[in-house]
Amino acid sequence: MDTIISLIQEYELTIKVIFIILSTFFIAFIFRRAYKKVLERSERTDDDHLTTYKFLEKLITITIYLAGFSYAISQIPFLKPVAQSILAGAGIFAIAVGFAAQQALGNIISGVFIVISKPYKINDRITLDETTGLRGIVEDISLRHTVIRNFENQRIIIPNSLISNQVLVNSSFEDPKVCRFVDIGVSYSCDLDLAKNIMADEVEKHPLNIDVRTPEDIENGMPRVTVRVVAMLESSISLRAWAWADDAANGFILTCDVLESIKKRFDKEGIVIPFPQRTISYLKPAAQSDNKEI
Repeated sequence: MDTIISLIQEYELTIKVIFIILSTFFIAFIFRRAYKKVLERSERTDDDHLTTYKFLEKLITITIYLAGFSYAISQIPFLKPVAQSILAGAGIFAIAVGFAAQQALGNIISGVFIVISKPYKINDRITLDETTGLRGIVEDISLRHTVIRNFENQRIIIPNSLISNQVLVNSSFEDPKVCRFVDIGVSYSCDLDLAKNIMADEVEKHPLNIDVRTPEDIENGMPRVTVRVVAMLESSISLRAWAWADDAANGFILTCDVLESIKKRFDKEGIVIPFPQRTISYLKPAAQSDNKEI
């Protein structure tokens, strides 16, 4: 017994530091487990609150680690002179740390503003850049970056400070309904009214199409699907149908299905969808005159 007590007294500092570190990991583990159970039982686990809850989980977890490791380091005597030296050069150290941590702190601060202002949240469908095609569904918002899952099941990882300065198209913000344009060109010789009726009928009978008319619109006789001539092109008349769906995913499916069904109906009804044609003429080479000496 005396041997054990003497060993404890001899290695008291080491045991104390190890205990603090292990306790830190244990407290963080217990917190995450308890937090997830509370989150699963909560009735307010919609996407809006889920974004805030997951961000708070990461923020509190990293705070526990920082507090625990800082307290463990403060218990080591030989680090106290180092701490005093650091304090002596606090100005230079603060500048160095500021430059080194500028980007990391910027990402954390941007993440906090994203969670507070909510320009997007988890499970939102966003587009970052129409030219590069960076688009997908927000999968996670961490302290440092935002994870987006694109439609090829790849993850796009973007620093919070970068995405917070981007112009975003959020298909799920406020009102998830989406209007998709169904544009088709028909020939100048076709029956224009028949073509417009076919397009309206195919959009209207699709199961994913929704009616966005108000009671006043219905009373005034506004059609459920509007089709209009939008351009007179070189070889075709461009028709556009306005197709509404309850979200962007269903809007994409609706557009694909309607384009196919309209093409099949046009073929049956004799409506021609023109395509560019060119006639190439070759000029015969001029006959070479015989130059005879006189």
